[in-house]
Amino acid sequence: MAFIETLLMSWKTVLESVALLVSLILILLGGIVYGISLSQPSDRRGRLQGMGLGMIIGGIVIAAITGAAVLIRDTSTNLLKP
Repeated sequence: MAFIETLLMSWKTVLESVALLVSLILILLGGIVYGISLSQPSDRRGRLQGMGLGMIIGGIVIAAITGAAVLIRDTSTNLLKP
């Protein structure tokens, strides 16, 4: 039983670090794509700006969910208690 518990805790640690890494990559890549879009012609600029802003917003949402995961877990476990 202890093996399963340590395995799950190691998975939790890996997923937390991966989520933060993905969030940072999305924010940085979104900024780069948005910056490149400013030098493009108008027909490509809109698509690239939308893609860049989508990446930035996605990175912020992932970071917010990862940061608030413990609070979300605690609130949801106490929600159905009498």
